[in-house]
Amino acid sequence: MPARVRAVVFDVGHVLVDWHPRHLYEKLIPDPVALEDFLARVVTLEWHYQHDAGRPFAETSAELAARFPEHRELIAAYGPRFAETIPGHMPGMAEVVAALSARGVPLYGITNFSAEFWPSFRAREAAIFDHFSDVLVSGEVRLVKPDPAIYALALSRFGLARGEALFVDDRPENVAGGEAAGLVGHVFRGAGPLRADLERRGLL
Repeated sequence: MPARVRAVVFDVGHVLVDWHPRHLYEKLIPDPVALEDFLARVVTLEWHYQHDAGRPFAETSAELAARFPEHRELIAAYGPRFAETIPGHMPGMAEVVAALSARGVPLYGITNFSAEFWPSFRAREAAIFDHFSDVLVSGEVRLVKPDPAIYALALSRFGLARGEALFVDDRPENVAGGEAAGLVGHVFRGAGPLRADLERRGLL
């Protein structure tokens, strides 16, 4: 018989917290046309994802500033002000985490996140992450979702067998990767549908 789901593994960005470079740069670039151009050509999501894979900000920012010297100061602001790209929690999710923890459900995380930016973020969000037994951070292990290796490492590190954990991520390709590794997938579309799924499984 398949294992009963007994734990929950969360993604972080767009599941537990909101995140986007726009939240920082809309403060620094008042003209909306210039802002959209900057986010499309300069500080792009693809550029940021290098940090999730383990590249240091000093390297990526130097390369980007060499390509766009006119934006050197804006690029340099990204690292020191990274916290401003995360304006708050996704609605209702701090309450879901607290409720699961109160029920004694083991909680874990697999996140594509910079190893440099993670410690200060983790400290700032202790109210959520103190409920977690462990979080696997892509930048620390230099593996990113949906690489099959990151899920295999997570299951081994968390001590979870196939079918024992619900994996909650907002990206369908990440959920599919987790399912292939033995996690039970939930594509995150808000706290309400997630809570209903958790209740159906007897976790809440």
